[in-house]
Amino acid sequence: MRFSLIFILFLLFSTQGFATTVRCSNLEYAGKELVFYTPSDPISRENEMCFKLTFNTRGEAQAEVKITHTIYTFCDFGIYRGMLYLEPQATIVLKLPPFREKSFANQKNPYFSPVAFWFVSESKNTLNDKASNYEQKLNQLVDKNFDKLYFNQSKTVWDSIKAELKTSFPEEKSETFANQRNLKEQLVEADVFRMRPEDFSSIFSNIQPDFWNHQAFIELFNKTFDQQLSFSVKNIKDKNVKTAVEARNTTSLLNFVKNKYKVTGKMAELVLLKLLHDGYYSGDFSKKAILDMVSSDFYAKNSNPVIKKAADNIHTKFIFLQKGSAAPVICLNDLDGKKACTNQNDDKFKYVIFADVETVVCQEHLKYLSRVNELFNKHLDIYVVLRDTDQKGIDKFFNEHEVPAEKMIDKEGNISKQYKIRSYPQCFLFDEQHKVVFENTKAPLDGFEEQFGTWLRNELFMRQRNQSR
Repeated sequence: MRFSLIFILFLLFSTQGFATTVRCSNLEYAGKELVFYTPSDPISRENEMCFKLTFNTRGEAQAEVKITHTIYTFCDFGIYRGMLYLEPQATIVLKLPPFREKSFANQKNPYFSPVAFWFVSESKNTLNDKASNYEQKLNQLVDKNFDKLYFNQSKTVWDSIKAELKTSFPEEKSETFANQRNLKEQLVEADVFRMRPEDFSSIFSNIQPDFWNHQAFIELFNKTFDQQLSFSVKNIKDKNVKTAVEARNTTSLLNFVKNKYKVTGKMAELVLLKLLHDGYYSGDFSKKAILDMVSSDFYAKNSNPVIKKAADNIHTKFIFLQKGSAAPVICLNDLDGKKACTNQNDDKFKYVIFADVETVVCQEHLKYLSRVNELFNKHLDIYVVLRDTDQKGIDKFFNEHEVPAEKMIDKEGNISKQYKIRSYPQCFLFDEQHKVVFENTKAPLDGFEEQFGTWLRNELFMRQRNQSR
């Protein structure tokens, strides 16, 4: 009986994983919160929250994470992206850099890229410290020999860099570190010697699924296979690729991947999924054909959880806000703090504008909504979803300009994230049932009245004709 109890407890802890502790202390971070994410899969760029560090008034924070194997996490804060490996049953005391907020220009820049770095620890001997030291050394050596590498393509210099790295970072048991090292060096080598993807893609064959969501894998994997399906259709040797896509012939495409890129098994399936993902947006293939393959049982019920998750995320990404699909209802507080929702009226179409009143271009588009309202108020409700900026600035603008719209503030930014808003203004048109009307809805000053007016006349005519039958 006692043995059975011990065995059950062992299974329980094996299933749940062991707690890893992360803690840090820095008075500059008092009252702040750092949210760490882990990639959901290596292709879709979707992320899942892993844990939070919530700092008290003394700038202290601690979190525990239950994991069964080493995972990669990251956190965007201020101008930084801090990267962190978490190992099972480890305690990590992080050292935090001085906190630096984004500048006003960076806040408005939709393509702002944070400064990436690996967190280091107080003990200086964790896996993360090794990862940080290694990448610093690699970057230092590459920068020092930049001309000899990138202009002269000197193999002798590259071999000497690898030898120096091997001396500074001898072989060790950590497979995570070994993978990071091999993949990072391959990334540099491929750039320096202008290698074709098929010249080095076999490097992925022996990498186990536990490492597919690690930063080094994702970086090299996406760079290697970026737009490769489109490149293939332009190559006479691969002339059957487009035919295979149109025919939804997964077997033929897998054979193509295996033969060209020298990968097998589940890795070949992952590579094909990446090719299909990029092919969907390229315009070179039938979107319907690719959507059918991604949503087929081959991927939707794949035995590999990483591939299955990637296929689910990609399928959701493909159909999100597609013409005719149901758009997520937006419910936020208006300028008076009262709740407002975009589905509160089912008699009219809904024109939704995501805007930032701190930018002049958004201000001009919002002013023009008066004209849009004059033309279409009988058939159209207008909603403005505002980026959370200085409240006084928001109030001042709308007090000076009578904008005929329901004004809602996206305080937490969750709606903007859900709708994948990167720049402002961005617009959507929904019908009475909150379904997407256009794949690309124009902004007020960019021709919305012509786009909507033409469509509305045809739509009302067709509805009237159908009713008279």
